[in-house]
Order: sequence, then structure tokens, then C-alpha cells
Amino acid sequence: MGIVYLNGQYLPAEQAKVSVLDRGFLFGDGVYEVIPAYGGRLLRLAEHLQRLQNSLDGIRLKNPMSQQQWLEVIQTLMQENESQDQSVYLQITRGSASYRDHSFPESIQPTVFIMVNSLHAVNVEKLKQGVCAITLDDIRWKACNIKATALLANVMLRQQATEKNCAEAILIREGIATEGAASNLFMVKNGCIITAPISSFLLPGITRDLIIELALANNMALQERDISENELRNADEIWLTSSTKEIMPVIKLDNKSVGTGSYGAVWEKMIILYQDYKNSLRSGEAQ
Repeated sequence: MGIVYLNGQYLPAEQAKVSVLDRGFLFGDGVYEVIPAYGGRLLRLAEHLQRLQNSLDGIRLKNPMSQQQWLEVIQTLMQENESQDQSVYLQITRGSASYRDHSFPESIQPTVFIMVNSLHAVNVEKLKQGVCAITLDDIRWKACNIKATALLANVMLRQQATEKNCAEAILIREGIATEGAASNLFMVKNGCIITAPISSFLLPGITRDLIIELALANNMALQERDISENELRNADEIWLTSSTKEIMPVIKLDNKSVGTGSYGAVWEKMIILYQDYKNSLRSGEAQ
């Protein structure tokens, strides 16, 4: 990692320092975003910044920058850390107070941190190998629509998947499959793509929304509705989606084959559409 942005300064990552009294460090009191960029073009920046605003509103923290200011800082960092494809991480905490207290301190400045890393291109042939997942009880709080930095529950859930040599944990809340520990969830049954509706129990994914848009634009059957645990276990296809990992087909769930035990025809069509969209973004044809 090269140059990062911290509270108005561009500086080498090793020189970027945050107070031990920062509420992000003490409480996880902050929000974040991850924005991929392909060929120097940001994927749906306006949508990411709107989600950031929604998260800030959710924790009652004023946005420290305008949309134009965010764009200028991000573009500067992308130029300083040049690579073909990039991942932009930005984080805002409530800031540092003079002492530790759960209540919001008065008159403190938020801490703003942004870094840019190289984003390794997704290998579609490798994706076709599929991944394994497990199901776990959703132990997270009831405001999962806020992209908060306090991710301990997600970390613990993902670690359980890792220890079982699985890529992800799919979370079940009162018999309903919500999402992955760090991904959104889709399933396919009888050719129809199904994903859980937006609610406080899952993150409104930008990649999720793009997949829905691509499906509808290409006359693919799609439903946004609750997915029962039983339906999930009998799905023809299961996908996990995120901005950096794109669309991963799940071939085993809790050590049992999903569908045929290989990627499905609907996933194959969608991954082609997704790659085409990325290419059009690189060329400037798509926004």
C-alpha cells in the first residue's frame, strides 16, 4: 500500500496514525464503504455514496464531505496508487474525545480514512470450480442495513466457515436465509433467480442491485422475497455476491451438493452479463 488519506492529509500508509481514543478503535463507532474501480472508472460511485450517507444517518453522524469532495479525494488516491483495477476502502468514525464514554461526545471531528488497493481480476474459469458454504444462526444485531465497522459477529461467523474449509457462512434468522457473513445471497429454483428483499436484516448490496438490474434487463425471471431455510437446502443454484468477489456459485452447502454439484446455467449466463458490464465500464460505455 502506498499513499492514503487521513483527515485532510495524503501520506504514506506507515505514517498514518489514529488516536487510541478514537471511537472507531474503542467502540467500533463508525461506518465504511468498499468501491471497486475498473480501468480507473468507479463502479456505481453515486450508489455507494448514497449507501454511505444512509449508514451515517443510521448512526446519527454528519457526512464530513460533499459528494464532489469524496470524488476528488478518491481520484487523487487512485492516481497515487495506480493499477489496472482497484478497490477503494473508506471509513468514517465519530472521532476522538478526551475520555471514553458510551454517549456521543460534543464538538469532536469525525475521523476520515481512505485507502486504495490493487484489485485482482476475477478468474471466471476458477469461479466455475465453485465454493462451499455452511449455514449458521444469524447472531448479528438488527441493523444490518448499516455498513458499520463493528464487524465482530461477522468475523466470528466467517471464521467458523473458514475452519470448515468453506468460503462463507450463510446466515439463518428465524428460519429465513438472509445473507452471507460478508456477501449477499441469491438462489435459483426452476430457472427463477430469488433474493431476499431489502430489510434491516441484510446489507443493501450494490452488486446485488446490479445483478437484479442485469437480470431484469435480459428478461431473466427474478423474485425478491424471503428464502426459507428449507428452500435454500433444495435450491438448484446458490450464489454469493460482493463487490470484490463478484458472483460465487456455491456447489456444497453443509457438506451436501447444491443442485448438480456444479455451477448452474443461470449463473453462467449472469456471470457473462456481469463481465460484459465491467468491460463496458472500463470502456466508458456504462456508468
